[in-house]
Amino acid sequence: MSTLILEDSYLDTLNNIERKKHTQKIKIVKQLYIKGPKTNSDLCSDFNISSPTSMGLLSELMTEGLVEKKGRGKSEGGRKPDLYGLRANSLFVLSIAMGRFKTRMAIFDNNNNNITGVQTFPVCIAEGVTAADQLQEYAESLISNSGIDPDKLMGVGVSMPGLVASKEGNNYTYMHTAAEAESLQQLLTRKFNKPVYIQNDSKSAALAEYRFGLAKGRSDVLVLSLDWGVGLGVIMDGKLRSGTKGFAGEIGHIPLENNGALCYCGKRGCLETVASGIALANMAKEGIKSGQHSLLNELSDQKIDSIEPKLVIDAANRGDQYAINILSKIGMNLGKGISILIQIFNPELIILGGRIAEAKQYITTPIQQSINTYCMAQLREKTEIALSNLGQNAGILGSVAVVMENIFEDQLDLD
Repeated sequence: MSTLILEDSYLDTLNNIERKKHTQKIKIVKQLYIKGPKTNSDLCSDFNISSPTSMGLLSELMTEGLVEKKGRGKSEGGRKPDLYGLRANSLFVLSIAMGRFKTRMAIFDNNNNNITGVQTFPVCIAEGVTAADQLQEYAESLISNSGIDPDKLMGVGVSMPGLVASKEGNNYTYMHTAAEAESLQQLLTRKFNKPVYIQNDSKSAALAEYRFGLAKGRSDVLVLSLDWGVGLGVIMDGKLRSGTKGFAGEIGHIPLENNGALCYCGKRGCLETVASGIALANMAKEGIKSGQHSLLNELSDQKIDSIEPKLVIDAANRGDQYAINILSKIGMNLGKGISILIQIFNPELIILGGRIAEAKQYITTPIQQSINTYCMAQLREKTEIALSNLGQNAGILGSVAVVMENIFEDQLDLD
């Protein structure tokens, strides 16, 4: 285990001076991770400590291989001060993004460099915890093949669909643990023998946008994950908002249509029944079977049953009018839901990501038209709509952010 991340039992052996020093080092490393290289003077100001104390802590962190000099800062007269930043490959995070049909993994270092590249494994999320053993097996193989020192692996971040209570460490939709005394997070922590943090995939994507994407430096942003379902991550006043249990953002299950189609959640007329990847696939199947003139008719009967949003988007890009029309219907319904969000949250920016967002103008144009119809002008005019530039990496980067958001705080709480 890294000298930075200490277990509770070891911390109990430290005296007050040693514990205080450990806390200060954690704060410095967290600051360097989030803000980038800093001068000694910057750190003194940030944490209200003396220059000798700050230099002593930096010296220890450099000896431990966590910090190094990163050139020179700006001078206000005289010699330019040294900049201190995190040393590449000194700490690592295992990032796991679970989906309904596959799981993606990658290892990142403390400077957010992707060490292994993103690798895909045939691990499907299910109601039970059978996937936990598979996750452990593939993760151990990835760690072994990466060549990193396992002791430098700080933690594991897992993003997943479903009702995730991140503080409690459980997913109420998938991977239920049999024993009430052990949460899913505790189970995975035991299997990996590392700190594990779980988060809903939409909130994970929101964190990725806030740390690495279009939401960086913004305060009030909504991040919509338009995939098989519709998820929402809410960033208000510069913080990810989760609600009492961690379930905030379940926009996909707001009622949009009276007596609508039955949703898998058990209710009728949810937004997801008319504005998701599932809805898009169902519309495409119905059109093909009813004889609609479309490039999608090239699909065989077997392929029709497994149609994915990408096929519809590809057809639209080839000028297929039926594909364009059903994407437009999806976009108009999404715009209704987004109008509700704008009038509740008054965000400065809404970021669209996920499979459906890859339709670009075929989805953004009807969304904007719908917002113009259903949202108050004073609110919609102050809200920017943008497509994510993180693409499929949002989930993976989000899991890195989940670890970094939590592991430093956990260490400070132990102190």
